[in-house]
Amino acid sequence: MTSCLDIRPGEQVALVGGNASGKSRLAAAFAGRCGAKYISFRDSYGSYGDRNFFMQQRWNLFTLEGDPPSVGEALRESAAESPDPVAAERNLHGLIDLFSMGPLLDKPLVTLSSGELRKYQLTRALLGGPKVLVVDNPYIGLDPRTRNLLTELLTALTASTTVVLVLSRPAEIPPFITHVIPVENGIADEKIPLDEYLDAVLPPAVIRMRKVTIRYGNRVILDGLDWTVRQGEHWALTGANGSGKSTLLSLVNADNPQAYAHDIELFGRPRGSGESIWDIKRQIGYVSPELHRAFRMDAPALDIVTSGYFDTEGLYRHPTEGQRAGALGWMREFRIGDLADRPFLRLSSGEQRLCLVARAFVKDPPLYILDEPLQGLDEDHRHYVKGLLDRFCGAPGKTLVMVTHYPEEYPACIDHSLSL
Repeated sequence: MTSCLDIRPGEQVALVGGNASGKSRLAAAFAGRCGAKYISFRDSYGSYGDRNFFMQQRWNLFTLEGDPPSVGEALRESAAESPDPVAAERNLHGLIDLFSMGPLLDKPLVTLSSGELRKYQLTRALLGGPKVLVVDNPYIGLDPRTRNLLTELLTALTASTTVVLVLSRPAEIPPFITHVIPVENGIADEKIPLDEYLDAVLPPAVIRMRKVTIRYGNRVILDGLDWTVRQGEHWALTGANGSGKSTLLSLVNADNPQAYAHDIELFGRPRGSGESIWDIKRQIGYVSPELHRAFRMDAPALDIVTSGYFDTEGLYRHPTEGQRAGALGWMREFRIGDLADRPFLRLSSGEQRLCLVARAFVKDPPLYILDEPLQGLDEDHRHYVKGLLDRFCGAPGKTLVMVTHYPEEYPACIDHSLSL
């Protein structure tokens, strides 16, 4: 079935090209020849065929004659009209579970949000159990959170369905895609492995992990993790306590010796290729609860912040006047300049955390790893520091990986997420 698409078993493909490149026309032709299900999202209300229905009725819900159809009614009607209604009804129950559609079934179809509508459209498209699903412009009009949800849904489909996405921007290609077909002037180029294509068109990878599995005894902390972070991206790392977030960050920050036994690249170099841990740490601004607990020296707060230049848990080298001035400038930026001469251990927990966040910034590093940077801060300081994070981490070329259990603490620059 997929031979006409030149797709081998297990491959998931993206057709990528600029506006008017002909990619949608090619995708529709592919779908027609393969008998694939084709969905085209042309606006934030769903597929092109639904546009008039939604534009005319969404905002007139309470003036319609009769009751508008619910999601459940519309899906059951689609199942009944399919070539094999019995199989479609059976598929419907599984799709409702897969996409967590239960809470939506009683909602009027015209009241769905953009993200909810994507779930409805995918469910309807999959009722017939197609082996190949072609989705044109799946992310158009969606906010970052909804884009992430849609990616999770599409990823779940790949267990049983070949997914072909049609995209305009390489940055939109989700991780489950294995190969890319560039399209220009209506002509499809040869299929290219995803990493090879992205390395050619996107900024360089700062972090790249392939099939990383970390075990402690019988406990699996990370299981076959693939993760690539590119220069200028801003990631939210989420997950429950014990899900492996700290372990993952320790692999990046050169604190975990298991990094040498896995396929991990940092700043373009494989781990174990001759770089020292100090070569790695020099390029990272880091703060975490574990680091906070490690600082037990009752040195002046300015010394603690200045130690960020040397990636040490205390000031064991003589800094230059410029480094001291720079550290003091960052303390003032974080509104703690008046604490410079105070002993670190006599500060409040929140003041200590602010010192350690300032310490992460003194080197002006290309990569920030901020694990619970706002922990222990009052509301005023949380709001203020969040703004600073957005300002400094969102600068061109700066890369951020941030962990917090409070979604409202993420700065606006966050554009990617990984959930463990």
